Amino acid sequence: MKYIDEFHDPDLAARLLDEIRATVTRPWALMEVCGGQTHTIIRHGIDQLLPDKVELIHGPGCPVCVTPLEVIDKALEIASRPGVIFCSFGDMLRVPGTGRDLFQVRGAGGDVRVVYSPLDALRIAEQNPDREVVFFGIGFETTAPPNAMTVYQARKLGIRNFSLLVSHVRVPPAIEAIMQSPNCRVQAFLAAGHVCSVMGTQEYPELAERFRVPIVVTGFEPLDILEGVRRTVLQLERGEHAVDNAYPRAVRAEGNPAARAMLDDVFEVTDRPWRGIGVIPDSGWRLSERYRDYDAEYRFSVDGINTREPAECRSGEVLQGLLKPHECEAFGTTCTPRTPLGATMVSSEGACAAYYLYRRLELKAPSSGASSLEGSAVV
Repeated sequence: MKYIDEFHDPDLAARLLDEIRATVTRPWALMEVCGGQTHTIIRHGIDQLLPDKVELIHGPGCPVCVTPLEVIDKALEIASRPGVIFCSFGDMLRVPGTGRDLFQVRGAGGDVRVVYSPLDALRIAEQNPDREVVFFGIGFETTAPPNAMTVYQARKLGIRNFSLLVSHVRVPPAIEAIMQSPNCRVQAFLAAGHVCSVMGTQEYPELAERFRVPIVVTGFEPLDILEGVRRTVLQLERGEHAVDNAYPRAVRAEGNPAARAMLDDVFEVTDRPWRGIGVIPDSGWRLSERYRDYDAEYRFSVDGINTREPAECRSGEVLQGLLKPHECEAFGTTCTPRTPLGATMVSSEGACAAYYLYRRLELKAPSSGASSLEGSAVV
């Protein structure tokens, strides 16, 4: 297969679904790690096409969603300061902090700009040497290498008016934290293919062995998801718990050595709080001592931030897989994309946004004979 359309083939989807139905004999709960996978699942109704015994639990793999409220509030504080140009990807501008968001900061006169690459922010710093330019660096292992490269370039070029507000997180410690939760129901994971394209699969075998869970690296198209589910269910039925790469067109066991070397140079592993979840040890990155001068938190001394989550927002439970979005009392009423209470309703990868966008206001299984991706989503 070489083209995207082939990964939407309804005949191949039906064959994969038939194989899954023929394999499963008891209930299994699988967690897809990535929010991009969640959107594919909900958009195409994949969770409704699977047999009743296979449940897909939505994981915390949305970088916008897990950015802690304290960091959002630090971003708001920095962006409000005179002489600062605050740069971010667009999906961060409507993420609510304590009482406001970056759009409101811009409306009040702050210079908040949407960019499409951290290098865009570095160019803005070159063009505005009399102002401080800050880039909001969030995300998993996928977005960390370009942010690391940008800081490396800033240091190499001697651009001193650029800094990075860092909120990078790592997937393997999150899987460990999920499995250690007393409320955990997850029996297997669909790992994020783009993360593994950078980091490889070397961190996963120990987790699979220790917690006795299959971990299948999966892509993002409908047939990728179904093939990942098929391989996962096959392992579960056999009592196996191995790491399986179902995304070989993009993932190698060693990942991307050049990207990993850049990460090792610019960042160092640290404990990191996740929004709605709490602090997970060794789950994030911060700038290493060599590049500490480019850390916006140090440069702007944003300490003593008092955060406040909306009491009615249950996005933390959604991120932990304990709650489906439609089960939250605020979903679709007081919490909508126009009036979001939490980041899961704002982000393009958020589970709540997916349920709202594709009108998944309640879960209703299709007829048992459904086997095509076409027209399967609830509307």
